Order: sequence, then structure tokens, then C-alpha cells
Amino acid sequence: MSVKIAIVTISDRASMGIYEDKSGPAIKDWLKKTISSDFEIIYKIIEDGVDSVSSCLIDLCDDIRVDLILTTGGTGPSKRDLTPEAMALVAEKELPGFGELMRQVSLLEVPTAILSRQSAFIRGDSLIINLPGKPAAIDTCLTAVFPAVPYCLDLIEAGRIETYEEVLSSFRPKNK
Repeated sequence: MSVKIAIVTISDRASMGIYEDKSGPAIKDWLKKTISSDFEIIYKIIEDGVDSVSSCLIDLCDDIRVDLILTTGGTGPSKRDLTPEAMALVAEKELPGFGELMRQVSLLEVPTAILSRQSAFIRGDSLIINLPGKPAAIDTCLTAVFPAVPYCLDLIEAGRIETYEEVLSSFRPKNK
């Protein structure tokens, strides 16, 4: 059975067609070069806002039963950046280490990384990771945190993901 992965771009302008979403396709390309197991992508572009984001995530987790959700956008300090607030409404557990690591590696490239509020969360047996909105930052952040993603999915009893070892080595503890 293939793993279900949702990519959710959160942007007022992209959802209205004012500009082309480049972040969602960047995530899709990254996943295709990194994941060796079968997976299905569900792709959505939604507007910023607590209600739009929370309802989309609830649907993906509870109804569609997606294993992994990667959001992009809405994590900055502007008035319409409300992804973390929406996450707080739907999450059962927060995994703050994801956001800490993403900010740490991003700070090596840009000093404004400290303005980002991304993190990761669990709802049911879905892992949700908030990524920045810029394609270059997406590559940096996914490369940093994804080694822990397959094992996290194992722990929450979601679908199993394998990676191409030559691209990205994921970590699973060895059984004793």
C-alpha cells in the first residue's frame, strides 16, 4: 500500500491565482528524488487563515487519512500568517524540535530565519510539518529534518517511508 503525502500551499495570492505556486512543486520534486517507497501525493492550495488551514488539515488527517502533511507558507510574522495558530487548534502533540532545527539550518543562509514560526505536529496517525514558503528554504529544511520523519511515522503507526540512501539516509534505531 502506498503512503499518502499531502502538500498544502498556504497563500492568499496563490489560492487566487495571482501568482504561481512554486513552493508546492518544490516539495513534490524533493520528495520524488528522496523517497524510494511508493507514495501518493495530494496537492492543495488554500488561502491563509485559521479556519481555512484548520479545516483543511482536519479533513486530510481525519477523513482522507494522510500519513504525512507538508505545509508551506503562513509561518512568518505578518498579519495573515496564521498557520501556527491553526495548527494549535488541530494538533494533539507538538514536536518543537523540527522547528528548532529548521531555524538553525536556515540561519546559516539568512538572518531573517529567526522570524519563522514553523514546527511539526501530530494529529491521530498523521505527521504535519510546517515548512517555509521559499523553495530554497524548503530544500534546506527538508534535508535537515527528513532523516527523522520515517521513524516518526513508524512511532505514530502511519505509513512506512523508505528513502534512497544515496540521497538521504533516514534513521531508525537498530533492534537489540
